[in-house]
Amino acid sequence: MLTAKQQQLLLFIKQHLELGGVSPSFEEMKEALDLKSKSGIHRLISALEERGFIRRLPNRARALEVVKLPDGLAVLPKKAAAPTAPSPILSAPARPPVAANDVIDVPLHGRIAAGVPIEAMEGSSSLSVPAALLGSGEHYALEVAGDSMVEAGILDGDFALIQRSETARDGQIVVALVDDSDATLKYFRREGSRVRLDPANGAYEPQIYDADRVRIQGKLAGLLRRYN
Repeated sequence: MLTAKQQQLLLFIKQHLELGGVSPSFEEMKEALDLKSKSGIHRLISALEERGFIRRLPNRARALEVVKLPDGLAVLPKKAAAPTAPSPILSAPARPPVAANDVIDVPLHGRIAAGVPIEAMEGSSSLSVPAALLGSGEHYALEVAGDSMVEAGILDGDFALIQRSETARDGQIVVALVDDSDATLKYFRREGSRVRLDPANGAYEPQIYDADRVRIQGKLAGLLRRYN
């Protein structure tokens, strides 16, 4: 069963596709649903995608397809038949779609050590991220501090885009919280009842802990880098 906002977004996307032939931008969806942040739209889209109501088409910046509608939800009119009394949420866009990549604002939670563990600070800042870099699920960003992951292409000052998760497979790069206080970005591996956090720099030694001392906070989904 969909929430009211999920239903509104699904209908808006379908109407936009039928009237204009292209899915709406994140900005248009945010305005249509009267939300304050594009991150809310991202969460709604992820939920609809996970439940099989929409799908993203690969290799296109703005490409959503409506797969189905929930039972009992009214089918929208085709392009040739204009609705007699459309509600504001379903009205046609007032201007042609903007040909630009959508961006999503994700929370920026301070600095994460790629060397010795340091505290990952919660904060109120946000980082604008191209939607194409993120998949489904909830995400946040951390600024990388240190050089222990350079051989994985992760440099000091990069922004690590993290998909929230409490589990990971061996060999994945994760944010690991040690003793509920220190967070670090490392390769994750299990060794029986212990956890090994591996750097990607020969100058650093692996960090080995009892499994109950380590909690996974997320998995690396992408990187952003500034050059000036």
